[in-house]
Amino acid sequence: MTENVWSYKSTAGLTGADLTGYKVEATDGSIGKVDKHSDEIGDAYLVVDTGVWIFGKEVLLPASTVVTIDTEERKVFVDRTKQQIKDAPEFDRDKHLGDQGYRGELGTYYGTGGPLA
Repeated sequence: MTENVWSYKSTAGLTGADLTGYKVEATDGSIGKVDKHSDEIGDAYLVVDTGVWIFGKEVLLPASTVVTIDTEERKVFVDRTKQQIKDAPEFDRDKHLGDQGYRGELGTYYGTGGPLA
């Protein structure tokens, strides 16, 4: 079941703020900053630039991974560990918008990963 993976949780505190540049915090530490984001209903996500953490790799996180957004601190907190994010399907800038197979693969990975308590 991946249909809700691309929507923010009601508890995330999405305020319509531009999240570009916000720091992203996994459950076990910082993973980078938001390079791009979408808050489109049913198609929301973050593209995170991980910097040197995983050698400049970008990762795409479905909106459902966002636990809370702190606009004062400019931080986004997600419910995955660094390792879970590192192990995710590789981000493909050319496929992330229109390729449903790629989006399905990401949705399955994050949908079945389930939130960490």
